Amino acid sequence: MKIIKTIAAALLILAVSPAEAKVNTKTQQTLLSYMKTQTFEGSLVGVLALGPNGDTLAVMNPSTRLVPASNMKLITTGAAFRSLGADYRFKTEISYTGKIEDGTLKGDLYIVGYGDPTTASGDSISLSANSLFQSWKSMLAKAGIKRIEGAIVGDGRFYRGMREHLTWEYADIGTAYGTGWGGLSFYRNKQDFPVTAGAAAGAPVNVKVKYPDTPWMTFTNRAVTGPAGTGNSLYLYTSDLAPVSELRGTFALGRKPKTEEYSNKYPELTLAYYFYKYLTKSGLPVTGGPHYVDADGLLRSDPSQPGILKATDKLTCIGTSQSPKLALIARELNHRSDNFYAEALFHMIGLKEKNSVEYDSCVVAESKVLRSMLGKAAKGIIVEDGSGLSRHNGVSPEAMVTMLKVMASGPDADQFLATLPYPGAPGTLRHLMANRPQAERERIRMKSGTLDQVVSYSGYILPEGSENPSEAITFCIITNATAASGQTVRAAVMRIIALLLEETKAA
Repeated sequence: MKIIKTIAAALLILAVSPAEAKVNTKTQQTLLSYMKTQTFEGSLVGVLALGPNGDTLAVMNPSTRLVPASNMKLITTGAAFRSLGADYRFKTEISYTGKIEDGTLKGDLYIVGYGDPTTASGDSISLSANSLFQSWKSMLAKAGIKRIEGAIVGDGRFYRGMREHLTWEYADIGTAYGTGWGGLSFYRNKQDFPVTAGAAAGAPVNVKVKYPDTPWMTFTNRAVTGPAGTGNSLYLYTSDLAPVSELRGTFALGRKPKTEEYSNKYPELTLAYYFYKYLTKSGLPVTGGPHYVDADGLLRSDPSQPGILKATDKLTCIGTSQSPKLALIARELNHRSDNFYAEALFHMIGLKEKNSVEYDSCVVAESKVLRSMLGKAAKGIIVEDGSGLSRHNGVSPEAMVTMLKVMASGPDADQFLATLPYPGAPGTLRHLMANRPQAERERIRMKSGTLDQVVSYSGYILPEGSENPSEAITFCIITNATAASGQTVRAAVMRIIALLLEETKAA
């Protein structure tokens, strides 16, 4: 990470380029003045803002590829609309082995996943766990199954690769935003941990697992209460190599209690466990308990014990459930900047274009889709993952603006625009531009992106009375290697965006 920061700082162009000198808008003059302040000293900033007729309103290093953080989700979302279609749905199958005799399934019941990230995800677009389980139980009833002499098996063999990308930072993979996608998911592959500070600095942090329960995990709390004012640096360290996890870091004395979201590396077993509990509680006996299929294709009921029996490929399907449409998934994805949903779309682009959901194939697949959409401008994009969590992604403002303009003029323009929140809306923009009138804020549709020393915003500024993104100002602002606080950088970027909003009035 230090190398990346050094390279980014070395790339800074201190002199004003001829292209920048030709732009004489108030936005451009303010942008240039900001570059002379301590906020952006030694950092690299890329900006491009174009009016609906292609006139340049602000520009700086437009062809330089920068780390986009979660602005990468705009690239993934656009590519998914083009490759998969706005109406695409994921599926999950309920299948069984053995045979059904006199209402008894003498075999195992399989929950077979095909990458659906919304399974009991806990958001507004998906069914609750109980509602989903009720629909699955109805499938069993239609098949005549009243008892199961076998196991409930969570089968995620659709994807057997690493859940996390190799370039994600170690501390990130234990968090909910770094949990990683898979063939079969449950509750966005995360767990909720209520946290409160201890009675004094140095005392253990008070923490426990709230939901979902994972009784096969060994959890150790090594987090301590930090002195007042020191913040929150809690991280859960875990992996799918063993059912152990450890909480490390500090949580400051006097901080408000909060619920941290951490990664669950055994979602297949978790889903099987909860469906097993639902069936037995609702009067459908299951003798074999919950199991999952491990990376070697073996059945396990406990990740700490080796698998013994080989999971079968010969299954009889009795029903299929589907996810919401991609357009709705993309809306949730961009409003709350959901890495998990983004990686799901990224992998399915790989399947559609290259018949593979492995990361390397997905990179090639999305790059292919981008070339078909953007032409030469696609050279301004380096694809590494779908979410932007990797610092190996690279996007130039020119490529981002081209992407946004292509989407604005395409058949899915309205649905793509609906995926973008406005300042003050629920999600990552909730607290931005609170001093601006509501009507003005609703005209700014954009995606945020934040990593350590990275702040980015890209999107549209609609003219008054229009919901047509092809009539909007299209902009991309990316800052890398900034020494100033994220709050300070963000305030400067919001000022630039506010000035672009004024440009629409001038036009």
